[in-house]
Amino acid sequence: MNIEASSEAFRHGEGGQSALTQLRAYLAQRELPPEARLPPERELSEILGVSRGELRKALATLEGQGELWRHVGKGTFVGARPVAELASVASMAAETSPAEVMRARLVVEPELAREAALHHTLGDIAELRRCLTGARAAETWRHYENWDNRLHRAIAEAADNALLLAIFDTLNAVRRTVVWGRLRDERPRPPPDHHSFGEHEAIVAAIEERDLSAAANRMRLHLRHVQALLLEHAHAAE
Repeated sequence: MNIEASSEAFRHGEGGQSALTQLRAYLAQRELPPEARLPPERELSEILGVSRGELRKALATLEGQGELWRHVGKGTFVGARPVAELASVASMAAETSPAEVMRARLVVEPELAREAALHHTLGDIAELRRCLTGARAAETWRHYENWDNRLHRAIAEAADNALLLAIFDTLNAVRRTVVWGRLRDERPRPPPDHHSFGEHEAIVAAIEERDLSAAANRMRLHLRHVQALLLEHAHAAE
């Protein structure tokens, strides 16, 4: 089957076939070598006949399984992330601190929320709402943190700017590598009144309403709250 015919088959594939299944089939059919670059998200979503939100979830799944990796500013590639990529994140993390990470987040993420308010699609909002629901239903802190990470990245994705998304991914990779210490309380899961629930919902509401200033301001307030808790924890540990 040639590429054009194959692409057409993906566009008109069975409605019940998941984006992940279609993506796996696409990769298997082409037998792409390690480090081969995938088409941009817009093009790939059209080839597979799925929404960009569905495609992003499928890409994230394969990335988590080590089948794909993302290069900052260059795209998504086949195979496991090269050691050099991991080393660069580790070296940046070794030279920074949680306080510096929070300062960087306060520079970057409010503007991403502003851009998301301007450029989001209905699919983006559906994904943000899914993350809010998942976070509230989380049975453990780890599950909550996974949903929290997904929400912040989904906001970056909704900004619809590949370079800004690459900057976010770099910052987030460093954030997850830096040693933060224990910021959770002793309860097994976030309490119903956990501050982030309401703050996240306010951010998403502003994005959905295309209120650019409110989206940026609410993200800034949320991150300042996180920053304050971080500093409070650091002082208590001294």
